[in-house]
Parts: sequence; structure tokens; C-alpha cells
Amino acid sequence: MHPILFSAGPITIYSYGVLLAAAYLLGLWLAVRRARAAGVDGNKVMDLLIWVIIAALVGAKALLFIVDFRHFTSSWQEFTTLLRSGGVFYGGLIAAIAVCIYQLRKHRLPLWASGDLFAPGIALGYMVGRLGCLLAGCCYGKPTDVAWAITFTDPVANFNVGTPLNVALHPTQLYESAAGLVILVALLLIEKRPGHFAGRTFWSFAFLYAVLRFVIEFFRGDDRGLVLNALSTSQFISVVLVPLSLFMLWYLGRPERPEAPDTSARGPRKPRFA
Repeated sequence: MHPILFSAGPITIYSYGVLLAAAYLLGLWLAVRRARAAGVDGNKVMDLLIWVIIAALVGAKALLFIVDFRHFTSSWQEFTTLLRSGGVFYGGLIAAIAVCIYQLRKHRLPLWASGDLFAPGIALGYMVGRLGCLLAGCCYGKPTDVAWAITFTDPVANFNVGTPLNVALHPTQLYESAAGLVILVALLLIEKRPGHFAGRTFWSFAFLYAVLRFVIEFFRGDDRGLVLNALSTSQFISVVLVPLSLFMLWYLGRPERPEAPDTSARGPRKPRFA
């Protein structure tokens, strides 16, 4: 594809960086817009999400470094490729959630209701960000002969992230971008259904993403390490996240138990069978 958008002397603008910035800005825009529509202070949300974005960037690269530790520590040159790599989405998501919880407490915002406001923005950002992966050539798929296969030819993609050249591959970046669109539409539709409770949108996002990511991982061709010699790191996290999200949807959606009647003003209770 087009790893480099354009170069001007010593300045090189990479397509992945531009699309990643667009992904974060669009996700931030949607989250702030939804927060203001819900009556939440937009300035607080903006401040919170800036820290969340920083955490997501660091977390994504940190998990990538852990998963491919031997590769990035084999030489200084290989370590510098970490700066050009996008990272692992799950790493960014986990770090972002941790920082988000801290920031929500700091700004005294409700946890699950805030998560509901932010979840569609995450899906939108994910959809756009994966298009950056397509242009950069990272997160590529396995060789295939399907009619919609794509072939990378730019040596820069091979140099930066090891993309196989002149080989027909599954367009896993498009699969994942389409998954982001499906999740975004599904979340907006879920919100219109009756019986809403705080946390439903966020945990629906977690469930849908985990299921779709687990399936798409079978078509990925880049080396991401294995857990238990069977599952990729992302698949393993998905296996944990699916039952957790289902449990949280059940737990948060339970009908409230009626309060126990106040018996303090009553007289002494008569023994049964008196």
C-alpha cells in the first residue's frame, strides 16, 4: 500500500501516524459529543480522554514489546522498529481502562455510565486506525487465494514491519476495520433498545470485540507469540474477556431487589406456632 504519504527533505509523513491521529481525534470527538448530550462537563471528559489516549499509546507498544521481547531486544536496530510499530490493541485498551478508572474517580464521574459514553468512540477510532494498518502493511494476514486478497509491494512496509511482499494475503486490516464498524452500529442500536442499564453499552462492546477479534486472529499472518502453544495473545485475552463481559452484563442488568420493610417501629414479634 502506501506506508509513506509524502516526504519533503528530512521530513517523512507516515500514513499510519496520520490515520492513528485521525482515529484518536474522531474517537475523542464522538465521546465528548455524547458526553455533552448526556449533560456531562465536556471539559472534564476532554481532559480525561487525553490521558486515556496517552495510556493507550504506551500500553499498545508495551504489550507488543512483551509479546515479541526476543525480537525487540535482539539488537538496537530492532528495538527502534518498536517506534514504527502500531502495537497491540488489547495492550492499549487495558492501559486505557486503568487510567480511565483513575481519572473518573479524580473527576467524580460515574464509572459504568461513563464507559457507555466512551465505548462507541473506541469502536470508531478502532475502525479508522485499522485503515492505517492497511496503508502501513502491519497486522497483515496469512497467504491466501481468495478473490479479495491483497498484495503488498512497497519495500518500506517490509523494512518497517516485515510485511511479505508480492504475496497474496488475507486483508485482515480490512476485516478488523469492518469489525469496528459492525461494533459501532451494534452499540448505537443496543442503546435504543428498552431496559438500558449503566454498563450495558461498554460491556456489549467488550463482548463483541472479543468475539470478532478471536475469529479474525485465525487469519493473521504476523508473529504475535502464542499462549499455551495454542492461542495468540489476543485470542487468550478474548477467551478471558468473553465470559467476563457476559457476567458483567448479567450482573449489572439484574433487577433491583426490593428494600426490606422497616420493622423497627413494630412491636415484639410473636413466636410462630404459639
